[in-house]
Amino acid sequence: MAATLIEYRHEFAGHCGSGALRDLTEWAGIRFDDRPPDEGLVFALGGALGFSYMRSSTLPSPIYLVGRSTDLEDEYLRRIGARFEARATDDADLGWKWVTEQLDAGTPVMVWADIAELPYLRARLSMSRHDVVIVGYDDVREVAYVVDNDRDEVQAVPYRNLRRARASTGFPIATKHTTYIVEWPTSVPDLRLACGSAFLRSADVMDGARPGPPIADMHSCEVEATGLAGVAAFAADMKEWPLLFDDDALETTLFALSAFIQKAGTGGGLFRTLQAQGCRTIAESFDYEPARRVEQAAMTVSRLWTAVAGIAYDPQTAPRRKAADAATLAAQLPAAERLLAEALREAGEGLARA
Repeated sequence: MAATLIEYRHEFAGHCGSGALRDLTEWAGIRFDDRPPDEGLVFALGGALGFSYMRSSTLPSPIYLVGRSTDLEDEYLRRIGARFEARATDDADLGWKWVTEQLDAGTPVMVWADIAELPYLRARLSMSRHDVVIVGYDDVREVAYVVDNDRDEVQAVPYRNLRRARASTGFPIATKHTTYIVEWPTSVPDLRLACGSAFLRSADVMDGARPGPPIADMHSCEVEATGLAGVAAFAADMKEWPLLFDDDALETTLFALSAFIQKAGTGGGLFRTLQAQGCRTIAESFDYEPARRVEQAAMTVSRLWTAVAGIAYDPQTAPRRKAADAATLAAQLPAAERLLAEALREAGEGLARA
């Protein structure tokens, strides 16, 4: 087939993974309480709340942090009963064949693409594990039609750009033309069971009982930790930044921190908000009070992270003052994150007993 374009409804989303999965779930006709899930519910059902922190002189910026586990996509698809395969290859032609076979069959395809190679994003730094959905292609124009959480409209991406984006060896891992081949379920699982499993998964990730795959292919880090231990390591490490960096490097690190918390690495603010939104939907669906407690705990942590980001970003304050103030506030994060993990476990165990 020389060209095809699938009819596909898209909603602007906060995060690439949960946004892509939300759209795909609606396209597949899956409903909870007779309506498609919102992004928050998708994130919560992914059992993906997590935390990883690393500091290394080999990083594009001195630090990196992310507030979800690496297997959100896989966990969500399993939890709703989808059968899937995440295929990867170094052969660009084979990777594109996987995509076009699905599109020709009328199925939109989620793939990984490096944001630095997507022309509509104009990104300067590499982020190779960015989920986009391809909904069509045109061999005459040599463009693929791409849906991205960060853009309202379908984007026409030249084949050459998309090929580079899918062949990236940039940060955090090689993209390897990763393509999700999904057989969507014809019925949905019991929402209570799915939520219970997801809550316990997130609690286990934060407690360190079920660590997921590493967030990046790194061979040397000065500091690296995950889950609640990662939050504690981050808060402790922040106090050392003024000793480790000169003013310029400290300013760069603080700017990166603000971006990672709220957007680029969604280290705390966004993902905790999505978790809260999903828990609100869950609590309303079957009047489950423990889910409301998770919502409240998640919003408390989200506000703390956002406040840290605000201090780190403030252009009117000297970097060492910002670093000290942000570290003081960040010292509250380990206890708040632990309360969130405990609330997740309580909610999950309650549903498991029901």
